[in-house]
Amino acid sequence: MRYIVIGAGAVGGTIGARLFQGGHDVLLIARGAHHDALRRDGLRLITPESTEILAIPTADGPVPTRDGDVLILATKSQDTIAALGPWPTGLPVVCAQNGVANERMALRRFEHVYGMCVWLPAEHLQPGVVTANGHPYSGMLHVGRYPQGVDELAEQIATDLGKRGLVGRAVPDVMRWKHGKLIGNLGNAVEALLGRVDGIIEVVTRARVEAMTVLDTAGIAYSTSEEEAEGRGRRVDVRPVEGAQRGGGSSWQSLARGSGSIEADYLNGEIVLLGRLHGVPTPVNEVLRREADRAAREKLPPGSMRLETLRALIDERCAS
Repeated sequence: MRYIVIGAGAVGGTIGARLFQGGHDVLLIARGAHHDALRRDGLRLITPESTEILAIPTADGPVPTRDGDVLILATKSQDTIAALGPWPTGLPVVCAQNGVANERMALRRFEHVYGMCVWLPAEHLQPGVVTANGHPYSGMLHVGRYPQGVDELAEQIATDLGKRGLVGRAVPDVMRWKHGKLIGNLGNAVEALLGRVDGIIEVVTRARVEAMTVLDTAGIAYSTSEEEAEGRGRRVDVRPVEGAQRGGGSSWQSLARGSGSIEADYLNGEIVLLGRLHGVPTPVNEVLRREADRAAREKLPPGSMRLETLRALIDERCAS
């Protein structure tokens, strides 16, 4: 079985590297300067324990496929449709992404779709370099069929992930875990906009409470923070590497790289969408979605907004 990792950034690069270290056939799909660095120098994987250079096969687009290939999609959600477009629809697709919209998008074209709930603190800010801060494991990954269930392939993927540096779990309710992760990811936009400042937790809490109200109204099950903490335990603690402090999560990194896009439409925007469908106001998440999108479009650096400004925008939206 060959794993084709589409989007070899922080998450995809770490998953691909750990599968490769576990003895599996891996192909990384990357673009631009990152692809060039991977082809020329290999993937530099930095962890709290070591720095390794891995000569993982790399391509910048679709390649001829074969029986047994599995696509692991690790792009941002806004890139899902374009990223999957060129690949044969008979291949199984694993959505190793934040948010809960990707699996449904993939299922329109691909018959065999799997969700993956990703707990994997990592950064990708330089071409050819991925920093994985998790310790003693780089990440914990729940995988299952979409919309539900576990089959032989899900079990095999979980087993393969667990061979080196990752914890893999096959679960029948992967989307419940992903909805729980979605609630946690609502703070990504806050971190990207404000950086790490005192008072940030107040805004994050308001966004999460709003989300739980929406999910409860919609009848959508989600894992709790207590379940997540119990499942993760101390197996994926965030540790510094090479004496450097971790910059921030995926949305923070999108602004730091000046990528021009951000996944807030599929995180905070998912709550806004559900709120509109079920008649529940979502002013906090609407402001976070809007302002994160604006910061990405204008290529503003992370931490460019003041907490007082964000609070005022939220209060204004709540009052309207």
